[in-house]
Parts: sequence; structure tokens; C-alpha cells
Amino acid sequence: MICSNVTYKDNNLYFAGQDVENLAAEYGTPLYLMDEDRIRERCRTYLDAVKKAFNGKARVCYASKAASFKQMYRIMKEEGMGIDVVSSGEILTAKSAGYPLENAFFHSNNKTDEDISFAIENGIGYFVVDNEEELFSIDREAVKRGITQKILLRLTPGIDPHTYAAVSTGQVDSKFGSAIETGQAEEITKTALSLSGISLTGYHCHVGSQVFDSDVFLRAADVMLDFIKEMNDKYGYLAKVLDLGGGYGVRYIESQPEIDIASNIEEVGRFIIKKVKELDIPVPEICFEPGRSIVADAGMTVYTVGTVKRITGYKNYVSVDGGMTDNVRFAMYGAPYTILPVKKMNNCKTMTADVVGRCCESGDIIQKDVCLPDSLKSGDLISTLTTGAYNYSMASNYNRIPRPPVVMLKDGSSFIAVRRETTEDIISLDI
Repeated sequence: MICSNVTYKDNNLYFAGQDVENLAAEYGTPLYLMDEDRIRERCRTYLDAVKKAFNGKARVCYASKAASFKQMYRIMKEEGMGIDVVSSGEILTAKSAGYPLENAFFHSNNKTDEDISFAIENGIGYFVVDNEEELFSIDREAVKRGITQKILLRLTPGIDPHTYAAVSTGQVDSKFGSAIETGQAEEITKTALSLSGISLTGYHCHVGSQVFDSDVFLRAADVMLDFIKEMNDKYGYLAKVLDLGGGYGVRYIESQPEIDIASNIEEVGRFIIKKVKELDIPVPEICFEPGRSIVADAGMTVYTVGTVKRITGYKNYVSVDGGMTDNVRFAMYGAPYTILPVKKMNNCKTMTADVVGRCCESGDIIQKDVCLPDSLKSGDLISTLTTGAYNYSMASNYNRIPRPPVVMLKDGSSFIAVRRETTEDIISLDI
């Protein structure tokens, strides 16, 4: 099984030690389940690893765009994690959950003046600055308030992670950041150092997502540390922080490898410590920003089968009561998933079918060519594994379909973290 928190007992599917059929009966479907114990375990794995690799001079920030709701920020606060946020909405959610925003990094390539004002007003710790327009806006707001705002500059080191194009962000022609290769990173560094409302703390880069080893982190660190050395030699500016972003992948299907996060971070630590000695500069505070690898396999989505359509000589379709409104990733870039029946696990999987959603859209597909029991019928339950990242956070009301609830599983019990949306919720904004 691709996830150790998914098991079978008496022909029934269990998640985080709890009977999925019983959970579906209690909370209804479609249903997001989140294993809180697994989330906390992942946080501790990262925190322990960076502490050992960098002698405590490091931090881990949860990339909250992967799954953003109040309970996630309560967990991050309790586990001693930093966070990164990408909108005023995520900032407000974190604040409402009691998360200390001085430990938050505010990303985005196009922060509005309203975003910037809101973030400063609420005590954001760091802006990760994408471009000069943003830099000047932050400076104006900080000067107006009589403060000095800490920032990191987001740079593009020109690294190709060889992953999905849609989640590759470190190349020179990315929409994110200032490129080192073109000289724009140096120019924005000089500008930041000249502004009275800005405290340039260091640099940030993020090469891409769903990577399965540390190669891209090593290549990115190599380029970024050389740049830190160059800026120190030219301008006397020595970055205190180097944020390498996130990107470690997770297993969605059996053919994908399982990553040992601790050993990978240890490898990155050895490389950086060796590199800074060669450059004769101190080790900056190293930051990592995992999102997917914290929450992905902590999630499962449960559906009820509506119809099983068999087109003789062509294809089979299993339609469920969810779809691209709760998981858009296959429609966006063909993301693979493992789908299992909740019962009938001992039945022969003799039917191959596309699992599709209820939306009036031919692209509303959760996964193609899934092996399922031929006895599967309307009313049966099926589950999609590893849906903790970029499922709830990317959910929509397309076709005016309400979004599912998020139910947390912890210590053998369950509770609602996000209630099920209703059609009344959807029309409440209409005038």
C-alpha cells in the first residue's frame, strides 16, 4: 500500500485506524478526511532533520497553500512550525486561528497595495519580494508607518527540476522572482539596500514541486550561495537567511518512490556546510517550505458511486458524487492517483474504468483506467488516496456544487474542521 495509514480489516478500508465506511455514514460524501497524527509526524520529521543538519540554525515553514484552514495553523503553532502564506485570505485564516504572524513569510508574485497594507498592519514577519514594484510598495507602506519591514528577495537560480511544467518555478523565464542570470537579481538587491523602510534579510528560491531527491536543492543552493558571496564581495551585504523553498514529492501511485526526508535534508546540509567553507562565508539560516510532503498522504477523499456505465467494446465509466470541484488536479495536468473501493477489497478487480465526477464537463475526470471490482454498483463507496494537498485548497463551486467538509482524524476520534458547504452558502453572496 502506498500509504502506511491506509489498511484493510475484514474486507473494509481503514484510514488512520478508523473505518472509512463508518466515517462516510456519519459525515456523508463526498468527504475529505485528514489524518492529524500523520501531519504532526511529518512536521516533527522535518524539524528534527533540519535541527541535526544545520545545528539548529534553520527553520521549517509550512507552505499553507497546500491546505489552508484554521486547524492547520493551530497544528503548525503547536508543532513550532513557521508558515508561508500567499494571500490576505491565508493571513486572516492564520490570524483567526491564533497563529503568531511574526513567524509567517508572505509570498506571491502580485501582491496588491491592499495585501501589503493588510499584512504589515497584522504584523507579518517577512515579505518574500518578487519584483521592484512590490519592493517600492512595501517601502512606502513601511515608511508611512515608521517601521522597517523585513524581507527576502525571491530569485530564480535557473534550475530545471524536470517535473511537471505547471509546478516548475526555478527557471529563468518563470513568472516568479528576479533572475540571477540576467543581472536582475543584483539590481533588485542594490535597490533593496537603498530603501529606508526595508531590511533585506536574505534570499529565497523555489525550484519546483514533486521532486524525488535532493539534486535540485543542491544545484539551487550552489547557485544561491555563489550569489550571496558575490553580493558580499561587491556591496558588503551578507545575507542572513537562505530559503530554499519546498518541493519534495509524495507517492500518489505505487510506481513512485518513497522519499526519506531526513536523509535528503542531511545531504543538503552536508553540501551547504562544505560550500560555505569553500566560499569563506558563514552558514546562513536555512529555511525549507514543505507543503505537499506535510499533508498529502494525510488526506483521503471518499465518494459514493452514482452510476456505473459500461459501453460495450469501448470504455467503462464510474461516476461519483464529487469530481473536479473537489479535486481538479487531473483536469489541470493529469495528476496520478490511487483509487480503491471502500468495501469489496477481496473481490477480483476485473473492471477497468475511468472514475469521473458529476460536473457537466467532459474533462471532469478524477483518474483514468482504474481497476475496480466488476461488482461495483450505485451506492458503493470508493476512495482517492493522498488528497491532503491541493484538493480542498483548490476546490471550487463549479456548477454551483457545494464543497465537501474536512474531517480531522486524531487519536482514534474524529471532528469537523471545516463544515460541509451548502447551496445556501453559495447563493448568500448573490444580490
